[in-house]
Amino acid sequence: MPTNRTADFLRELLVRHLATWLPTALHRSRRVTVALAWAGADGGGAEAVLRVVADHAAQVRGRQVTILVLADEAADLPARLGSVEAELPPEVTVHLLPGGPGRLPVALKAASVAGSPLFCFLDLTGPAHAEVLRACANGRNGEVLLHAASSARPALGLAGFPLVAEVTPVLPVDGGRGDVEAGAGDVAAGAGDVAAGMGDVAASAGDVAAGVVAFGSRSDRSLEAVRDALWTVGADLGVRYRDPADPAAPPMDVSGGVALEPLARNLLAELRRSGPQPVTDLRRYTLTTTAYRATDANQALATLLTTGEVTRERESGRLAGDELITPTP
Repeated sequence: MPTNRTADFLRELLVRHLATWLPTALHRSRRVTVALAWAGADGGGAEAVLRVVADHAAQVRGRQVTILVLADEAADLPARLGSVEAELPPEVTVHLLPGGPGRLPVALKAASVAGSPLFCFLDLTGPAHAEVLRACANGRNGEVLLHAASSARPALGLAGFPLVAEVTPVLPVDGGRGDVEAGAGDVAAGAGDVAAGMGDVAASAGDVAAGVVAFGSRSDRSLEAVRDALWTVGADLGVRYRDPADPAAPPMDVSGGVALEPLARNLLAELRRSGPQPVTDLRRYTLTTTAYRATDANQALATLLTTGEVTRERESGRLAGDELITPTP
């Protein structure tokens, strides 16, 4: 089974976030659905998801888990999934369906997912189509993690996701290699030309910007969880992150100590622009408009309090989510 750096990154991100989402969803409902759709090959992601579900067998018992898999370009997928399905508890049903992401609305309707928690993963070669994202929203019960060629923020908002976060993953390139496989497209450097598929080459840094990873949800906790997963996978695989809205900015290295000064400046600018806000809203702002984590927002606010650039309602103690932060004149 061929793999590449983008596929490896997406698989690890999918596995880590699903391991957080699944127990929470099973606690809320006796019936949950996981829908996976690749425009190309799955890069090992499908069986990795089945293994995550198998690892949570104790929580799955007495409930119903449906897994929908769409990946037309993975001819060996039935054989690969068959070997893992034997490890699953009987409460788990796996449906391998023809077609790619565009067929997902039909598959979800046939699975009767309405009213129950739904997690969707989409690996796209083109834009995220509105009908697919609306199906992933599942009313108020769905979440979607997707990889696309460009920003999906407007489309996710229109599809019914009030909380949207996205980053550009910047993947390392092996020294001396003439080309890099980059998910849905190849990055080929030769004769001064770059064919960039899902991303473009940051030649000076010797790395590849592999499209955009976006997440749509209604849950602040899920938003925090997927950002934490991004940072963990980034540190493990040497992936850096950049704001898709600022492609000229240097990517953020999350493998070591990250400078919080840019975030502090960003939060201060937001407070001066929009007025006093509770800590919860500033954490959400951090997750939806920057590449930082929610915990980083607390640390950046602590720095601003120390320098006297903002004030808080309470004199001391841990910053509470409902505590109002006010910029100083």
